[in-house]
Amino acid sequence: MTEGKKKGLQAVANERGVIAALAIDQRSALRGLFAKETNVPSERVPGETLEQFKAAVSRILTPHASAILLDPEYGLPAAEQRFKGTGLLLAYEKSGYNKAVPGRLPELLEHWTATRLAAAGANAVKLLLYYSSTSAREINDRKHAFVERVGAECAGVDIPFFLELVSYGEGMEDRGAEFARIKPQVVAQGMEEFSKERYRVNVLKVGVPVNMAFVEGSPDGGNDILYTRKEAMEHYRRAASGSRIPFIYLSEGMRNETFQYALELATESGVKYSGVLCGRATWQDGVGIFAKSGEKALEEWLRGEGVKNIENVNRALHGAHSWFSATEITCGQRTQEKPPWPRN
Repeated sequence: MTEGKKKGLQAVANERGVIAALAIDQRSALRGLFAKETNVPSERVPGETLEQFKAAVSRILTPHASAILLDPEYGLPAAEQRFKGTGLLLAYEKSGYNKAVPGRLPELLEHWTATRLAAAGANAVKLLLYYSSTSAREINDRKHAFVERVGAECAGVDIPFFLELVSYGEGMEDRGAEFARIKPQVVAQGMEEFSKERYRVNVLKVGVPVNMAFVEGSPDGGNDILYTRKEAMEHYRRAASGSRIPFIYLSEGMRNETFQYALELATESGVKYSGVLCGRATWQDGVGIFAKSGEKALEEWLRGEGVKNIENVNRALHGAHSWFSATEITCGQRTQEKPPWPRN
């Protein structure tokens, strides 16, 4: 852990060393949400719409977040409007993947490097990787080499490297029961693999190891229950046991209430997770309001329901552990002063 990486991690965490971050680096997914609300093809959603939406979210919600994750394509105006002292993560990958090519292979933004992201103000670089232990060895070997390259690049710039693992099963529906049955294994194996030293990952960003739609007691649970509450917590523990670096949870498009339940399970299971990068569970209901009623209506919704959503997640982080305890590092004096947490 170098001084530059330590400083970057301090910048995106709160005073407890917990990463309570807001994610709005979505591009194709956000276009899809707007397309649904406006009944137009995704490709016809203007980039200016994404920029305006991200900027409003950043402006109003970052006083309640330790950091914000944005993309350099449509998120730089939003980065400039974030609350003073709120850290910044920038995404390095292209949005989505080529469905005509097997394996959901990653691609980097063509006109960006880790050096350029740092120059744009990033405290940390984030890379999203679709990963499945069910994929062919050749496909996963390409992904391993890809992550090694990005890790080396971030190490050269001395900036923290966050790796977001989106788990899936080859030939399976992402939200279906078939993948839900193997998701615990896929998440656990991904965490174990990419916490190896050769990847130079500093923080893993992962989904919880169970699909909450199939967990007993979940707000989104239905009649098809695959895991009792006790079994779900055991999967949390098994996945966490394989990671040798700090990890945080992403909301995976869950509703706010469901994500809170997922974090409660994490706390009750005793896993030492280091926070969240929470996206759609906080702001997704604002898309329809912006599409139908404009920016002022969105801002009003964000000040009410949006703030309520992010504060709900913040309260659920009482069981999270500091990233520096996870890495067994003594940080000493903070290099960046921040207002008391949570901030008003």
